[in-house]
Amino acid sequence: MAKKDLNKVMLIGRLGSDPQLRYTPNGKASANFNLATGRSWKDSDGNQKEETDWNRIVVWGRLAEVCGEWLKKGSQIYCEGRLQTRSYDVDGQKKYITEVVMNDMQMLGGKSNSDSFEEAPPVDTHESLPF
Repeated sequence: MAKKDLNKVMLIGRLGSDPQLRYTPNGKASANFNLATGRSWKDSDGNQKEETDWNRIVVWGRLAEVCGEWLKKGSQIYCEGRLQTRSYDVDGQKKYITEVVMNDMQMLGGKSNSDSFEEAPPVDTHESLPF
């Protein structure tokens, strides 16, 4: 029997900044941004507590272009993807970063102010990733 693993992340949160859209030398779009996810609870004394986690999101292909065009700081989204940890060197020291490689996204809520909300075009999120 083959071993089956699952690496799936689902988040709902707000962007901490506008997505940074870039292109690889071969023309593949890539975007990244931080997504704030929060939770609240009452402690043992009945005091309301809140906590915010910041999640690094990476997205590739056409979905990256959609994110660059439609998402802005403060946008609320549903994000689905997988966790990925990678390493890099800084001054001879190995550093690690864990990020969510997003493969599906839905915008939630509407635009701020009284502007009408426009829905982003559908995106085929099943295109091949560059790795």
